[in-house]
Parts: sequence; C-alpha cells; structure tokens
Amino acid sequence: GRALRTKQSHLVALLIPDITNAFYAAIAHSIESAISDLGYAMILCNTDENAETQDVYIEEMRSHMVSSIVLLGAVDTPGLRRAMAAGLSVIFINRKPPPGLSGPFVGIDNHSAAQLVAEQFVRQKYSPCATIHGPLVSSASRERLEGYRDYLAGADMPLEDRYVVGADLTIESGYSSAVRLLDLEPRPRAIFCGNDLIAYGAYRRCRELDLRVPDDVALFGFDDNPLNEWLAPWLSTIHVPYDSFGPATAQIVHDLDRGKTVGENFEILLPYRSALRVSA
Repeated sequence: GRALRTKQSHLVALLIPDITNAFYAAIAHSIESAISDLGYAMILCNTDENAETQDVYIEEMRSHMVSSIVLLGAVDTPGLRRAMAAGLSVIFINRKPPPGLSGPFVGIDNHSAAQLVAEQFVRQKYSPCATIHGPLVSSASRERLEGYRDYLAGADMPLEDRYVVGADLTIESGYSSAVRLLDLEPRPRAIFCGNDLIAYGAYRRCRELDLRVPDDVALFGFDDNPLNEWLAPWLSTIHVPYDSFGPATAQIVHDLDRGKTVGENFEILLPYRSALRVSA
C-alpha cells in the first residue's frame, strides 16, 4: 500500500552478472547486509552477462517500484537507457556507467591497480609479458588492460598484440585462452589475468604442460575473491575490498531515497592493494 501511494518502495534491486562468481557473491552479501541495516530489502537478479536478461529484469524491477537498481557489472542496453531517461535511480558497481550515461559509481581505480601488476613483472624482469583480459565491454576490463599496457610501454617492455588474449570471466574461458597463449613461441614468462577465475584456468593449463608457477610462468590475478584463502593461497592478485562495497552503496541508496542530490559523476573509489604471493 505504501508503495502504491508513494510510487516507491523500500526495495532495492541488485542485478549481478554471475551469481556463481565468488567475488560477485561476496559483494552482493555486503550490499544486502548494509541496506538491511538501513531498513531496506533486496531483490537479487542474475543477468548472466546477457543484455536481454538485464533489460527484462530492469523492466520487472521498475514495475515493483524499487527505490534503486544497483547494477553490478552493467551492460549497455536500450532498457537501461530508457529506464535512466525515465528517472530511475541506478547505482553502478565495479563497472562505470556506459558512454553517454551518468550515475553514482562505487569501485576502484582499475587502471592504477593493473599498473601494480606490470610493476611487479618489470621488477622481476619477466619477459615476454602477456595478459588474458576480461570482456572489453566492461569498463573494468578495459581499464585493467590499458593500465597494464601503459606501464609496460613506459618501462620499454611493450606488450605485443599476440600476447593479448580475451576471455570471459570464468575458469573454463581462462583455461581455453591459456591453451592458445602457452602455445606461442617464445612462451610468455608472465601472465596477467583479468580476474582470479581466469588465473585458475591458466594455472590448470600450466600444470598440464608441466610448467612450474612461478619458475616457468608467473601468474597474477585480480579481485582476491574469497575462494583464494582456501583453494588458491598461492595466487598473487589485486585485493579488492568486497566488504566495503555494501556500506558505500547503502549510503547512496539512502541519500537518493531521501531526495538528497548526488552528482551525476559522483564516485566512491575504494582502496585496493597488491597481494603478492607465490605465483609471481
């Protein structure tokens, strides 16, 4: 009844690109916990990185008169643009708004974070360097690739195109990309992976080829998802503070719900760090 009277509810929709990804799941848990403390309830929608599915959920959530839609891993779609043009509050998490759109963003400086990876490879004199990056429709994946490439170029170790391979953000795709990459001559001495799941797949391929990590091939991931503590404590990665996404997002939701103006290009950049372990 309140929602019908006010045209708004105390519901927040979280659209997540892959519910099986432990990093995304940890962010979702953080957001749910934080908004619950402020009296909101959360609806979780798994888009599976599919543009049509994202639009279906956006339209459905609009019919529920949600207070805000939180997009973790936004895809640029007609439905997203229509909803934002109609005034729907959208908060972008981990990936920045698509070109031509604006809205609050919570994430990290991916460009600078990727430079820490390149810096480690340069310090260790690893050459040639390679990367298995995530989908370039993602601002996070693009910025990681650009930061890595820029640092290597500045260190007079330019990244050759043949050592740049794209993948989905999954173990299987990381494995398939590593099959291609590790067949090159000369074989890459170090590989920067777009996330930890890609690194898991690359590591499996190294084991199949009897390549030692890091003696033969160094690996560096990104995210430091919760599985690492138990399954991959050896993996060097960029630690992204997934527990911090919730409080930051909840505050924006609360401010928007109270009518507080949040700048179109408002950003909360969270701290990150290089978690240097055995693999690099």
